[in-house]
Amino acid sequence: MYKFERLSDEISIAVSDSHTFGTDAVLLSHFADIKIRDQALDMGTGCGIIPFLWLRNKNIHNVFCLDIQKSAYDQVCFSIEKNNLQDRITAYHCDLREVDKTFKAETFSLVTMNPPYKPVGTGIESLSECAKIARHEICCNIEDAVKAASYLLKYGGRFCMCHRPERLVDTLELMRRYRLEPKRLRFVQDRAEEQPFLFLVQGQKGAKPFLRVEPLLVINNDDGKLTGEMLEIYGSYADGYDR
Repeated sequence: MYKFERLSDEISIAVSDSHTFGTDAVLLSHFADIKIRDQALDMGTGCGIIPFLWLRNKNIHNVFCLDIQKSAYDQVCFSIEKNNLQDRITAYHCDLREVDKTFKAETFSLVTMNPPYKPVGTGIESLSECAKIARHEICCNIEDAVKAASYLLKYGGRFCMCHRPERLVDTLELMRRYRLEPKRLRFVQDRAEEQPFLFLVQGQKGAKPFLRVEPLLVINNDDGKLTGEMLEIYGSYADGYDR
């Protein structure tokens, strides 16, 4: 039913054909820069990769995640139990468009989301229903995610998400509309000579305007091997990688 990906010597995560993970989620988990004092929530968690990468740090607790798909929720719960992490992470089966039914306002200091990238009716729609929900804005769009994050975050709390560069203006406009002032922005390229395929952004609730654009993140060297920074981001997940 599930396969397991090793994230560290202590933690592995269940993946399946329906719920797996890619580089975008790994980058977002790192970009969010979780702190020991944070109470953190990952929305649309899928297999749970973002919070499980955080939990490689034994000092991280008070982690939560949610997904609208029951199959994803069950899969995350399976990983939690397998790793004996019940005292550090809690999963919820709920719709982020109705987070007020599950969570009190201003509960978290950090919220993350790797959202669906494609509007409904665009691109090649995947065959499985799980993949459609993960890749197309069927159950939520950028505004839904930003609105939910604004409700969930304490004053000064951070919302981190990633998306495709063509949606950057939409994202920044919506963050400001919901009082999540964009504070950090980073573009990601596969190779140095290529155009960015992804951006990572952090908004802070109630903050004053000032956006810091961070250096480009390049994934692969010219020889196709991971850059030194990417190996650092992958951390223990990259153990055994041919450098």
